[in-house]
This record gives sequence, structure tokens and C-alpha cells, in this order.
Amino acid sequence: MINENQENLWYKDAIFYEVPVRSFYDSNGDGIGDFPGIMQKLEYIKSLGVDCIWLMPFYDSPLRDDGYDIRDYYSILPEYGTIRDFDNFITEAHRLGLRVIADLVLNHVSDQNKWFQEARTDRTNRKRDWFVWSDTPDKYEGVRIIFIDTERSNWTLDPQTGQYYWHRFFSHQPDLNYDNPEVREEMKNVIRFWLNRGLDGFRCDAVPYLFEREGTSCENLPETHEYFREIRRMIDAEFPNKILLAEANQWPDDAKKYFGNEDEFQMNFNFPLMPRIFISLVKEDSFPIENIISKTIPVPDKCSWGLFLRNHDELTLEMVTDEERDIMYQEYAKVPKMRLNLGIRRRLAPLVDNDRYVLEFLHALIMSLPGSPIMYYGDEINMGDNIYLGDRNGVRTPMQWSYDRNAGFSRVDPEQLFAPVIINSNYHYEVNNVESMSRLPTSFLNWLRKLIITRKKSAAIFGRGTIEFIHADQKEILAFLRYYEGETILCVYNLARKPSYVTMDLRKYSGWHVREMLSLSRFPDIGDLPYFFTLQRNSFFWMSLEKPDPQ
Repeated sequence: MINENQENLWYKDAIFYEVPVRSFYDSNGDGIGDFPGIMQKLEYIKSLGVDCIWLMPFYDSPLRDDGYDIRDYYSILPEYGTIRDFDNFITEAHRLGLRVIADLVLNHVSDQNKWFQEARTDRTNRKRDWFVWSDTPDKYEGVRIIFIDTERSNWTLDPQTGQYYWHRFFSHQPDLNYDNPEVREEMKNVIRFWLNRGLDGFRCDAVPYLFEREGTSCENLPETHEYFREIRRMIDAEFPNKILLAEANQWPDDAKKYFGNEDEFQMNFNFPLMPRIFISLVKEDSFPIENIISKTIPVPDKCSWGLFLRNHDELTLEMVTDEERDIMYQEYAKVPKMRLNLGIRRRLAPLVDNDRYVLEFLHALIMSLPGSPIMYYGDEINMGDNIYLGDRNGVRTPMQWSYDRNAGFSRVDPEQLFAPVIINSNYHYEVNNVESMSRLPTSFLNWLRKLIITRKKSAAIFGRGTIEFIHADQKEILAFLRYYEGETILCVYNLARKPSYVTMDLRKYSGWHVREMLSLSRFPDIGDLPYFFTLQRNSFFWMSLEKPDPQ
């Protein structure tokens, strides 16, 4: 059970659901999703069993990077609604018991942002020092370029002033200068503005890149950690129980540092784990998962990893070896068009050829490993993608609500939609939609709801508990025990494409009862002999181990 004194650790037990406002539901018939539309669908989100909504950027933006290029931090993109619409949405979400966090883009702004427009008027402007400038593009040599498909340098010449400005992402996204105290304080004011409107926290975008220092990689610098400690102190003092979730796509040692001493981020995406789940599937070998988990735990008691399979970006392969990247490309991105930067631009279902066994396996896995699961909208109905839309837009298409026109997303003519709905025969919206899957008891959507209900009964074990791997002779078997406050769960996974078996030494639980958690079926009690399981291909068991009845 959860101690009352730990209620402010709600994020450790929560399941998150990522929602792009633009893609979810169009309430006013302009072909673009909006806040009134999401509000109309909150009952559906609640029905999934999730606890917290993560909103992609909704701020005013020219949308050259789907809202991650912010023109004004204090206003909402008009197509998405008004501040009042946002307030109403937050109020209704909270009434239903749903928390809401939102993307906060700290590293850079749009080149149309008024701060940058003012800074580029002349070199003596008071906003000039809000950005990073150089007379030559030679500073910070050797710093990696993140978007290798489109950018040739981290510097771009501003013809108005004859100097170069620094950008770690697209050239239309100048980086803010966090050596300037005014910038640091202004971003705190942005945080205050939205937390005062009811947000429960932020997913902070691109956190490793805030500061620049010559002779370094300009990533994970001590100054970056110190600034996030500043932010955390401010939030804890002024907005208790709000959270910060870091997007820090780094190797385990660097990623774990963003937890600090429980004084930076409460949560951090487990980027090192995500690609290795897929690598383990390809190789039918549990080692990549076991190995990376051992490197990402333990974390501080009040911190948690965010576990995800897919999201709005490409499946990034920056934090894998060259050999592992080749394996991923060969298996999951056979067509070059499926690749983007150092990653794969695919949704989950097409990534695994819509294999129901594998989809169930993957969701069960992230629901049972240490951390908080994060789901991407539409993955619960096995939505497809459109790799021909360019950039990462192919995984951000309209949500598929029904077999009606435009997948029930909007009443406009199809040509007016912000992006076309998925009509590929294998993922067509007339089959893969909320209405149809809700009516079919055996659908993936209803299976996933059942899995989430089952997990919630033991959320503390999965979210807060420890993990102990059980090593099997068969490399395709991944098995581990989860413990929390006297409760024990055994999880067994078959990574192979064929049936397999495993025997495990569970003698320390001799006499204990074994109950399969989804069906509540009793299995034979544990004895002194090795315990034996057979598993279908890409299947799993969640087993509750129950102490024997008192004599």
C-alpha cells in the first residue's frame, strides 16, 4: 500500500498519455484539433485508465517544427482555442481526476519570437544578449549536429547584423543565452504563468543543451544542472507537488544525473532502454534489456524513469552502438524513407508489422519494468503512419475515432484536414478506430484497458518496487521479480518468435501460491523442485506470488 506521506509521489504510480492538441479532435470544423475538442474526449482518455495527460506544445507558433518553435510563450495558438478554452480543459480534466503536464521548450525559440526579432535589429539592442552570437562560425567546434539530415552547422548567419547565431536544432530556432540572468528569470516567469493556470508540471524539452562552453560538447554542463536546481527550488516553494519530466537523450550515466540529489527532475525518459527493447526482440535475447536496466537503476527514492515505446519524434538511435543501429535499420526500417536523422520515423504498430502478439508483449513489458509508462495517442488502437508526409508528421496524423468520414476527427472536407487520415489497407481508419474497437471485446484496445486495470491493482509494486532478474538458460527468456512492502510479482517474457519454456529456481518461495494476474487463474504452488513455464511466442505471464495460508 502507498504511505499517506508519499501521496506527492503520484507520478511514480501514474500512467501518462501523450496528446497533440492539433491531432486529437476538431470541435469547430476547421480541420485542426483544439482544446474544446480534447475536452470533449476527456471521458475517453479517462476510460483508458491513464492518470496524466502530456500535451505537446500549444503555444503561439509559426509551426515550422510543430509548435516546438515558440513565437509567444504566454499565448495559445489561435487554431487551438483561447486561454479560456485552456482553463476550461484543465478544470474538466481535474474534475475527472486527470492531471495535465505540458511541453516546455527552454532551449530555443522561433526566429519569429519577438525577443529574437528585437535582438536582431542591431548589435546594441537590449535583447541582443538573450541569444548566443559570434563573428565567425568557428566557436564550439566539434559539437555534434543533432539534425544531420537538414543542418550543416550549429551556426547561421543573420544578414541584418552580420553575426552568426547559435542553434542546436533547426536554423529557424535560435538558442537562448542562459548565461544571461534575465533569460533565466524570464523562463521562470513562463513556468509560473502556466502553473498558476493549473498545469501539474512540465515535460522539459531538450534539457542537456542550455549552456555553451568552449572545449566541451556543450551538453550536460554543470551550469545546466545548477539552473534546473534553481527551477526546482522555485517550483517546490511556490507550487508544491508539481513535477518536471526531463527529455535528456543521453547515455545512462549522464541521463541519471538529471535526477540530481532529488533536487532536479522528478522524472526522466529512459531513452537508453527504449531502443534496446526492440533490439532484444530482433535478437531474441534478454541481455540488452537486462544490461541496460542494471545501468539505469537504482534512482533516487523520489524519482522515476518514464518508460515509453514510441512518441511524437523519430525512434532515436543516437544512444546505441553502430552495430545496434544497423540491426534496427535492417529490421524496422527496411525502406530508406522510414529513416530520419539517426532514427526511424514510424509508429508502434507498423514498426512491428501490426503483430498482436508483439504489441501485447511490448505494452506488458513497459507496464512492469521500474518506472512510469508513457503511452502515445492512437497506439491503443494500433494506428498506422504515413512516412511520405515528411519530417515526423507521419506519426502525428488525426486520431481515428470512428469509421465515419475523416475517421470521426472532423466534419470538414478531407482536403481541409491539417494532415490526411490513414487509409493504408493494413491500418485503415474504418477498422482501426475507437468506436469499432470499443465494441469488440477481444480488440487490442479492450485488452489494453484490462492490462492497465490489472497494473493499477499493483501500481505501487510496479512504480515504486525493486527488481531482481532471474537468469534462465534460454537467452530468449526475460524473467524478473518485482518487490514492494511485502508483495511480490513474478514477470516472465518470451522474446522468441516461437514457443519456449523455462525452469526457475523459486525454492525460497516454497509453499507459496501462484496466481496469474490477468485471468486470476491459480497455478500450481511453488515447491522445492524448479518451477516450470511454457510460453507461446512473444508472450508473457504476470504472476502474483502469495504467501501460504496460516496453519
